[in-house]
Amino acid sequence: MGRTAVLGTAGALIAGTLVAGAITAPAASADGRHHDRVGSEARGVRIAAERSARAGIDWKSCPEDWGLTAPIQCGWVTVPLDYAKPNGKKIKLAVDRHVSTGTKGERQGALIYNPGGPGGSGMRFPTRVTAKNPLWTKTAKAYDFVGFDPRGVGRSAPISCVDPQEFVKAPKADPVPDSEADKRSQRKLAREYAEGCAERSGWMLPHMTTPNTARDLDVIRAALGEKKLNFLGVSYGTYLGAVYGTLFPAHVRRMVVDSVVNPSRESIWYRANLNQDIAFQMRWDDWKAWVAKHDSVYGIGDTPQKVEKEWLKLRAAAKKEPIGGVVGPAELIGFFQSAPYYDSAWAPTAKTWSAYRAGDTQALIDAAAPDMSDLAGNASAENGNAVYTAVECADAKWPTSWRTWDRDNTRLHKKYPFMTWANAWMNLPCATWPTKQQTPLNVKTGKGLPPVLIVQATRDAATPYEGAVELHKRFKGSRLITEKGAGSHGVTGLTNPCVNERVDTYLLTGKTDRRDVTCTPHATPKP
Repeated sequence: MGRTAVLGTAGALIAGTLVAGAITAPAASADGRHHDRVGSEARGVRIAAERSARAGIDWKSCPEDWGLTAPIQCGWVTVPLDYAKPNGKKIKLAVDRHVSTGTKGERQGALIYNPGGPGGSGMRFPTRVTAKNPLWTKTAKAYDFVGFDPRGVGRSAPISCVDPQEFVKAPKADPVPDSEADKRSQRKLAREYAEGCAERSGWMLPHMTTPNTARDLDVIRAALGEKKLNFLGVSYGTYLGAVYGTLFPAHVRRMVVDSVVNPSRESIWYRANLNQDIAFQMRWDDWKAWVAKHDSVYGIGDTPQKVEKEWLKLRAAAKKEPIGGVVGPAELIGFFQSAPYYDSAWAPTAKTWSAYRAGDTQALIDAAAPDMSDLAGNASAENGNAVYTAVECADAKWPTSWRTWDRDNTRLHKKYPFMTWANAWMNLPCATWPTKQQTPLNVKTGKGLPPVLIVQATRDAATPYEGAVELHKRFKGSRLITEKGAGSHGVTGLTNPCVNERVDTYLLTGKTDRRDVTCTPHATPKP
């Protein structure tokens, strides 16, 4: 999941990575005749792509409130809500681009980006060009940088499950339950959240699947006038890429997947989240060791054990009396989890905590509490969480028995307490999801699939390393670049020449190393 921060119903969680389902069973059409739904959807996406290829995209200056200034341009692509009914209801997807900066001879087409989620918007991708991000200057000469809001996200028929101001309101209940009554309360919240999704966005829910977003991606490709897709996916975007590569292998030209969701059917999504809890604890422990190493700067504790003790003290105090009346344990997890996610958050998180211990309460409140005046930001957070939930719940079948959830999360919490219960409550709406849940697509190599470049850090919290290994097995001819001993989520956005140069070479020439490559980690953060 580089991903967007998403607040859960009973705690804050940055939704990490997830996987998706294809529809394999025949479904009855409205007139009572049975059709092979998979065949209908394949035909529907061909029809939609042909239409979009003819229509193209009417590129214009972006609306002022989108925060995307010239030379970035914006437009729309129309897609079917249900690909089995290409002549039925349509939705519009927001897209944007920065045209390639090189000569006509250097241009290789469009590079489309997805940052993860599910629920993340890719619309900021072209700003890598306007900001002159040095990691992307060579690629920007060859490609138009294209971003989009996936279905349900942002300006693309956005969905919602609860009033945004209600969604962000704090403090929320401590995700770690003290009693059966606490668990019943959280279960009630999760059930009500699922019901809210049905009430506010029920018409979209059955169609909020990763395969449908992959089909949308193919229609966008056609609208751009591209015969084949160049794609960069991070976090959940890797699963989107894996599903696209399975459904449309001959349509792929170049594909980079970074920080990989495990695409196995058994992993999507319930097991993926349990595995995430284990990996988060590992990376939390890495951060505590770093904080202890720099105790002369932060003064929190000179061993990881002492840092953990101080964390538990902070948590307990906030539970007894929320900091500033708004920051309890749930809000603390929402803030502190950014450190296991991204190395770039190591120093700021430690600095804020250190300042709080020195008496600066406001810094922690500003960092961890919601800003109730930020109506647009709160709406975006609620929308992101709604999409995260809707896609995960629709993509795959989830356990419906509370005994299963309770057993698995109680066991995990004993050894991996940092994220387990917060993650469980965030995903629990899937246990009572109001629409049909699909069977995940069997991700595999199809005819015409070119070499895919896979990039992964071994200590990633949001997308454990095993996911990259699994996709590497499934996509024959793929190459795996491993950043060994590192754990920041989203490797291609970091400065590591061993990685950066190979990504550039692949995108510019299509060439990969003859064998998989192991890179030393990027620089450790400085306090």
